[in-house]
Amino acid sequence: MATIYEEFKVHSKDLVDKVQDFIHEGNVRRIIIKDERGHTFLEIPLTIAAIGVVAAPVLAAIGGIAALVANFTLVVERNDPSTPETPHSTGEKPLGDHPSGL
Repeated sequence: MATIYEEFKVHSKDLVDKVQDFIHEGNVRRIIIKDERGHTFLEIPLTIAAIGVVAAPVLAAIGGIAALVANFTLVVERNDPSTPETPHSTGEKPLGDHPSGL
C-alpha cells in the first residue's frame, strides 16, 4: 500500500479536537504535530492512538502543547486504500517472470 501525507493548519484552540477526529479515523497511521517554524512537538503512531486508555493522556499532553503556540501544522500519514498490493511489492515475482521460462 502507498502512503499519503496531508498537512492541516490548525489554531491552538482547535488542536485537541482535530487530533481526536484523526484518531477515530480508520486509515490514519501517524499524526505529527509541528509548530509554525516546522519543529516537531509530538508524533503519535496509530498503534498508540488506537488504544483508548492511552489516547486520554496523549490528548491531555496535546492540550498542554496547545497553550505554547498559536498555530500548528498537523501532518497526517495515511494508507492509500486505492493502491492494491501487487506481487512485486511483496518481493515475489509473477509466474511469467521465472528465469527458467516456466
